[in-house]
Amino acid sequence: MDREALADRYRRLRRRTRELFDIVRPEAYTARPISLRHPVVFYEGHLPAFAVNTLLKRGLGRPGVDDGLERLFERGIDPEDEAAANLRARAAWPAREDVRRFAEACDALVLDAIAKAPIEQPGHPLLHEAQAVHAILEHEAMHQETMLYMWHQLPYDQKRAPERGREETSAGSPPVEAVTVPRGRATIGARPGEIPFGWDNEFPAVTVDVPAFEIDVHDVTNERFLEFVEAGGYRRPEYWTPGSFAWIRDEEIEHPRFWGRRDGAWTWRGMFEEIDLPPSWPAYVTHAEAEAYARWKGRRLPSEAEYHRAAFGDASGTERRFPWGDAAPDASRGTFDFASWNPVPAGRRPAGASAWGVHDLVGNGWEWTSSTFGPLPGFRPLPSYPEYSADFFDGRHFVMKGASPATDASLLRRSFRNWFRPRYPYVYAAFRCARSRP
Repeated sequence: MDREALADRYRRLRRRTRELFDIVRPEAYTARPISLRHPVVFYEGHLPAFAVNTLLKRGLGRPGVDDGLERLFERGIDPEDEAAANLRARAAWPAREDVRRFAEACDALVLDAIAKAPIEQPGHPLLHEAQAVHAILEHEAMHQETMLYMWHQLPYDQKRAPERGREETSAGSPPVEAVTVPRGRATIGARPGEIPFGWDNEFPAVTVDVPAFEIDVHDVTNERFLEFVEAGGYRRPEYWTPGSFAWIRDEEIEHPRFWGRRDGAWTWRGMFEEIDLPPSWPAYVTHAEAEAYARWKGRRLPSEAEYHRAAFGDASGTERRFPWGDAAPDASRGTFDFASWNPVPAGRRPAGASAWGVHDLVGNGWEWTSSTFGPLPGFRPLPSYPEYSADFFDGRHFVMKGASPATDASLLRRSFRNWFRPRYPYVYAAFRCARSRP
């Protein structure tokens, strides 16, 4: 265990979090840019509160900073709909300066514990292999992406745009291609001791036989998805499940959340400005929309096991650490680790292609799968965060794999599993189609 490395990572994550909150103008601090989530203020208190609750109070048995604030900021929400979210809404929240003072006090205690406390205790439910420290670090990294897609929904006049390079665009999509991945085996999850840290839904590893299948080389782009929109796909119930078609009808949804219309032309809702719809960027859509498009094309979404086979398998029968091999992730392999406010054209990072020539399996947008999120055989809740996965084994969430432009590099491991409800429209989630082969 390298205490200084852990402390340095904690400082870097906290610095990035502060930079993300600096994007939000003061008048938007208590706004709810997404009605299914808490307001902005909650997240500035939640991250340090989680660290104190997990490492100091539950792990080390030490006092925190403020019991009331640590309860207030303890946990986020994942409601079924806006009505359920409103039941959890609060009339008042602490002032920004009070939340920041609380966060600074939490940071001081956490850093002191990382430097001096017995944070690694073999056999301890929360401190074995420093589990609680790794949990608070990854929790912060994951929530940074949550915050960024929330900020994406704020009105432009409620945000400050930091300096960042120009977005990558191109005139058209890459050609529509598919490859056949031969029958083989895929490993989902990780074996105990195989990785320094993993969440409970990543264990224990399971290896499955995957029949041959065909999968798109590239994610479905805005240009390709526009064909579905203009063909009346949002008005054709045969492409949707009954619940999803009722959703688009009742909400009057006619196109993806990230799209808009201006003077008769399609636009993209960027983080800091509205731009002409980039045809070559992957289409960010809900699982419901991805599934409908696939049906329209006479295809389907790949399963989690098929994603693993397409991403990590190769002709030798071994499995790679990343789609491109064992080399560490860098900017040539994909668009991740906060490299961009928006995606880049599909296929623009060919060095990240898998052994089968499939592009962008890690980066540029999470990949929807057809698999319902559930436990791997032998699942055990994580002692430091027992509700992390178990509360979502409800048959109403679908597995996503890969990464988006706002996914921290530490989460790019093969075993990492993400999940969301099928009609949640705000995440940076792309998709590609698949079909079975004889």
